[in-house]
Amino acid sequence: MTDTPETADQTPTAAATGAADVPPDRIAISPRSPFFNEELLARGIGIRFKGVEKNNVEEYSISEGWIRVQAGKTLDRKGQPLTLKLSGPVEAWYKDLGEDAPVAKA
Repeated sequence: MTDTPETADQTPTAAATGAADVPPDRIAISPRSPFFNEELLARGIGIRFKGVEKNNVEEYSISEGWIRVQAGKTLDRKGQPLTLKLSGPVEAWYKDLGEDAPVAKA
């Protein structure tokens, strides 16, 4: 082992260590939201809320511990679906990585 400092090419990157393979802390499916990211949503994001996998999540925040789900078929006066904010532990992962995908959780 030498005492030379590592250069940028020798240090492991986030992509190489798998840290880039977890979804962001917050994302929304509405294009009007500042947290919308079409590229990430195209990969498919799985959400587990309070230990149960959910398929109807409109938006989530892992660090704040909440999800937004649509409240039935009810619409607001602008024609957008009404949503409920539910609090609890949230876990997210990319579905395209398969069964052993790294999970982002608080």
